[in-house]
Amino acid sequence: MNRWIEELARQLEAGEQVVVVTVAGVRGSAPRETGAKMLVTADASIGTIGGGQLEYECTRLAVRILAGEPLPRLRSFVLGPQLGQCCGGTVDVLFESFAGGLPEWLRDLRCRDASGRPALVVTGLRDPLKVVLPNESVVCGAETGLDPSLLELARSAIGRRSAQRRKDLLLEPITDGGFHVAVFGAGHVGSALVSTLADLDCEIRWVDSRPEVLRDPPRGVRTISTPHPARVVATMPSAGFYLVMTHSHLLDFEICDRVLRRGDAAYCGLIGSGTKRRRFEHRLLEQGLSAEALRVFACPIGLAGITGKKPAEIAISTAAELLRIQQQRVGSSRGRAAACAAVCSH
Repeated sequence: MNRWIEELARQLEAGEQVVVVTVAGVRGSAPRETGAKMLVTADASIGTIGGGQLEYECTRLAVRILAGEPLPRLRSFVLGPQLGQCCGGTVDVLFESFAGGLPEWLRDLRCRDASGRPALVVTGLRDPLKVVLPNESVVCGAETGLDPSLLELARSAIGRRSAQRRKDLLLEPITDGGFHVAVFGAGHVGSALVSTLADLDCEIRWVDSRPEVLRDPPRGVRTISTPHPARVVATMPSAGFYLVMTHSHLLDFEICDRVLRRGDAAYCGLIGSGTKRRRFEHRLLEQGLSAEALRVFACPIGLAGITGKKPAEIAISTAAELLRIQQQRVGSSRGRAAACAAVCSH
């Protein structure tokens, strides 16, 4: 997820020195993937590279770097015999120290991320090279500091969704931040759900007609206070996830109706019972919606078999349901892309 961009910018603007600890490569089993990040300051660590002894050792090294000790940028850790972690793989970890305000590459990246424009961050693993390549234009080697062969290598990674190590470069695609979720309602369940979702790779819009209940949202959550919550449906990107739990059944119905008439939702979840679902389905069909349009309609929300009614239980169950659907969608998309590539290569 891209939250490290804003968090790093925020820390540097506050005058902090920050060591960015990044998983730069993985061989075998490891607790986190290439590109996972942790930010370490003098009094805090933000994010995680997987916990356990690996994270402890990397935090300790980052603190030494903050103290001015000249340590190598890149280190390799064998998780089994070296650190006593049962994963058994080898993890390459990159340590980068930043201080003294926002570097130009971070200013550019921050603007691109805020506007939803994809890019590729190219980082040297042996030297302090840091370049942001835009997706939408051709960049020459002279503008980036990359020689032609490395520039061509970097360009080959543009458009991918996962970070990768290629030679002595770390290539990190910056995309739209995962899937998009709109939560309608800021009651007990809505608040618990937003709090749970805020730690996932998703962009959250939290919508309510009552501005006083949208105070102090989790960092990165966009709040929308409007007397017409249902109109927010039209502003969502395609393949969005919608969770409907307002204080009004009439408003719930209007929002669900607008979502399902769009025809491009990945999920439309309505809090409530099976009885509420049947009533809503009857009215929706009566007003001209097809049975196919109701395919993404879910009520009750959450994973089957989890019946707890506490807000936190509903939030965890529903977040898990969204993750399952999103991962199925990503897997299906990758399968179609691989099939297309196979056809095109013949």
